[in-house]
Amino acid sequence: MRTRVGTSGYSFQDWRGTFYPGDLPKGEMLPYYARYFDIVEINSTYYRIPSPYTFRRMLQKVPEGFGFTAKVPKEWTHEGRGDEVAKSFGEAIAPLLESGTLLGLLAQFPWRFRNTPENRDYVRRSREWAGDVPLFVEFRHISWLKPEVLDLLKEEGIGFVSVDEPRLRGLLPSEFHLTTDIGYVRFHGRNAEKWWSGGTERYDYLYSEEELREWAEDIRRRREEMRECWMFFNNCHMGQAARNALQMKMLLED
Repeated sequence: MRTRVGTSGYSFQDWRGTFYPGDLPKGEMLPYYARYFDIVEINSTYYRIPSPYTFRRMLQKVPEGFGFTAKVPKEWTHEGRGDEVAKSFGEAIAPLLESGTLLGLLAQFPWRFRNTPENRDYVRRSREWAGDVPLFVEFRHISWLKPEVLDLLKEEGIGFVSVDEPRLRGLLPSEFHLTTDIGYVRFHGRNAEKWWSGGTERYDYLYSEEELREWAEDIRRRREEMRECWMFFNNCHMGQAARNALQMKMLLED
């Protein structure tokens, strides 16, 4: 099993002086990031579909073997208009696909997206819209954590995104689940007090080594079931994601 550890996004101004040197030009952030990590989750695509040129530029800044995952647009996951945006999104990410560096797509559905027959069908159609790119889905509502849903994802070849987030009613617990031969984990932090208020403070959390070690040991126990495991830290406030990602890399190497 190969493990890849990275962060959800990399271009943050408040990472200057914490992860990035304070005077590092913005255009040099990705090459600097790639010194330490071999994968990144692109979250900006959720807000706006960029031009293919954006990704061609990114490819020039990373070494061979570096990988990307990309979050599908909000119109797809939050507005039910995946059929309208899938084509333009696919055209935008074409440089990553053609270069072989696009490892998967992330579809993160909102808490209000509940487990219903209509929504299960929408997840199936999402697999079709993703085309040849592996699709991974993140659910926020506990109603999705059922054996029949995991079986559906296995049948459709869709990866389940395991999450670490606050232990609040209605959210998914911090458990590792597999529906394909690739594990996908997102660490959102455990800031329960700020979770429902939204905004960047939701992700203001620094994991302890003990909390990370629990996940590292769980991943090791399941290694025979996976070809790869990708772990992304989304607790991006003030560079905490990069700090915890480096810790996780060390724990997995122990």
